[in-house]
Amino acid sequence: MTTPQIALLALAMGLVIGAGLSVLIVWAYRARAKVVEESAATVPQGTADVLDSMDDAACVIDTSGLVLATSHAAARFGIDVGATLDNQELRQLVRTVRSTGASTTETMRITRPGVSLDPRLVSARASTLGPRLTLLIIRDVTEQERLDQVRRDFVANTSHELKTPVGAVSLLAEAIESAADDPAQVRIFAARISAEASRLGQLTGRIMSLSRLQAADGITDFDPVAIDEVITASVEAHAVQADSAGVDLLRGGDRGAFVRGDVQILIEAVSNLIANAIVYSPKGSRVGIGVKIEGRTVEIAVSDQGIGINESDRDRIFERFYRADEARSRRTGGTGLGLSIVKHATQRHGGEVRLWSRPARGSTFTIVLPRIEAPESEESDRKNKKKRARKAAKEAVSVRIRNGETE
Repeated sequence: MTTPQIALLALAMGLVIGAGLSVLIVWAYRARAKVVEESAATVPQGTADVLDSMDDAACVIDTSGLVLATSHAAARFGIDVGATLDNQELRQLVRTVRSTGASTTETMRITRPGVSLDPRLVSARASTLGPRLTLLIIRDVTEQERLDQVRRDFVANTSHELKTPVGAVSLLAEAIESAADDPAQVRIFAARISAEASRLGQLTGRIMSLSRLQAADGITDFDPVAIDEVITASVEAHAVQADSAGVDLLRGGDRGAFVRGDVQILIEAVSNLIANAIVYSPKGSRVGIGVKIEGRTVEIAVSDQGIGINESDRDRIFERFYRADEARSRRTGGTGLGLSIVKHATQRHGGEVRLWSRPARGSTFTIVLPRIEAPESEESDRKNKKKRARKAAKEAVSVRIRNGETE
């Protein structure tokens, strides 16, 4: 073999060996990168920023269940960086996702460890973030579930409540037809029809009032309202009811308070509290209506000496159609909407309703509203309007003179 041939052969062998070494080095680097990736427990770049911008509870977890990063809302469920994920249902969800590799969403009820709170209904979604990391997102849907239940209850209860008086009217109409030859019976049935029609009208009216209060644009124009006017109108409207029930209405407290709102809605809210207090008070007892000016707020309290409200009913007493005493409400024609109207009317005026009650000792409902300064009197207002009119006229004359115009 000649020297040139030997040189070419050596060159070819060198190229093959070099290519082999290059492939071996590349393979080694890739294998090392894969091992590093599989053993890494570092949160990917940018993940922490994404978690910070999330409203839902979210966290990144490694294979041992250690929390490496969280969103701000995760603390509500006791999930903190550096701690392990304690909830067994969430841990099982993470394990399922890691074994299958597919994102999974489950609905479950969980409670923060060590805190005696009502279980929260959550929608938990887990997704893989590489071989060792898992992203867990927890969305609290408790309030959504409650609202959905309220809507379903409202439709069902409204249908039931409307069906009762309508069915009664239909039956009484048939009874009148059967007793056409008996004037006395006709008068009795006609009176009962009138009562059922009144109940039906009251129910539909309160449903419309509640719908208006809950509508986003239900109340648009607010004016200064004298609380004295609200209390006087409410007490006078229930004087006959109180007298018939043998209950005394007592009025007291501060005078001269003003709020900004709708006078008719406020009268309806206070009237509902007074009506309830009379219904649930024994004969010979008293119902007190008091007003207290407390800094920038005004408090309207209605107290009775009635049966009181059990602690188990206090969280639901303001719900639509809810009745703490079903039998008494039916007997007195209650709709179960009065306190719900009070609550929404107060909230639309920027206030709140407080409840104090003890069984067999009575209840006190307090409406707290933002107070405003007393507006000017009508006489003072008329004088100010005249002054403003004269000032405007003078300014107009001055402008005309400056422009070279004559009177």
